[in-house]
Amino acid sequence: MSINVTIVAGARPNFIKIAPLTKAINVYKSQGAAIEYRLIHTGQHYDDVMSQSFFRDLGIPEPDANLQAGSGTQAEQTASIMVSFEKELLENRPHLVLVVGDVNSTLACSIVAKKLNIDVAHVEAGIRSGDRTMPEEINRLVTDSIADYYFTTTPLAGENLVNEGVDPQKIFWVGNTMIDTLIAQRSRFQEPSIFNAYHLSAGKYLLLTLHRPSNVDDPKNLEHIISLLHQGAKETPIVFPVHPRTQKMLASINLPSTIHTCGPLGYLEFLYLIDKSMGVVTDSGGIQEETTYLHKPCITLRTTTERPETVEVGTNVLIGDAFDEIPQLIAKLTKGDWKTGTIPDLWDGKTSERIVEKVIQLYK
Repeated sequence: MSINVTIVAGARPNFIKIAPLTKAINVYKSQGAAIEYRLIHTGQHYDDVMSQSFFRDLGIPEPDANLQAGSGTQAEQTASIMVSFEKELLENRPHLVLVVGDVNSTLACSIVAKKLNIDVAHVEAGIRSGDRTMPEEINRLVTDSIADYYFTTTPLAGENLVNEGVDPQKIFWVGNTMIDTLIAQRSRFQEPSIFNAYHLSAGKYLLLTLHRPSNVDDPKNLEHIISLLHQGAKETPIVFPVHPRTQKMLASINLPSTIHTCGPLGYLEFLYLIDKSMGVVTDSGGIQEETTYLHKPCITLRTTTERPETVEVGTNVLIGDAFDEIPQLIAKLTKGDWKTGTIPDLWDGKTSERIVEKVIQLYK
């Protein structure tokens, strides 16, 4: 009997995490393993740069179905995904639904699968920020409360699950599939056109990303953050690929001449910018992991992080609400006076192999 797995992806972080999983399954199939997968794109990220470019750049096969959920409120988007995914599962029932990360697609598809009595495995299970005002935290908590199997990035994530009542026998510490992709694609990083357009030089600019509502939804707050960054960086260029939700807020802000904006970038271009930068300022989760692996200083403009390993052993500093410390931290970063981080255990490029091997064992 062949094991049938439905893999769900819906947003940028998902695509990065599922790319090595599809490749690992194909490798095991070529070696005679009886496993098949069906790839479902929920359409949560629906524009080309935020979606299809990742499929092209990362060599992900065309999805077997695109649910075309599109935009909307949290409830509208989640509901749209649930309605379409239920039809998908009724027509193509798998043994296991594999969800990754913490986006609306993860939550929606987990609920639908469990209501149809289909097993759910959560990749990147157990990470916690402790901040329930973040939609991602709710998605993590609900998904982990109903999943059947848990693949974790760190031992701490497993401890979180055990403390929440999960059977330790269902928790598997495997590492980080996002790092699998980074390692596999590192030789293919692409210089974006803005590198020459803005006359950038390796190691002589900062990279900025902002998209959290607490940072960008109030134009005055956003302007204050940018002003503090400029104070610390002085003449150092700051490259700012602007997230769609942030773009409209910038219209009413006078940006310093050292802030260079551009639209969203493809994965290979964005990782090139991280790799060549002197450091990164962000409020993203995944970027904290990428900077830690690449040994790049990272300042995270959040009060909590679901990836504490990037602070404890990596290159990340969590700033909390102390925005007034931004200039001092930026000055420290630009002087090269930053902590030397290490890479967390099992972030070795082989996580997806471990996941697929375990799935095969579970369904023999």
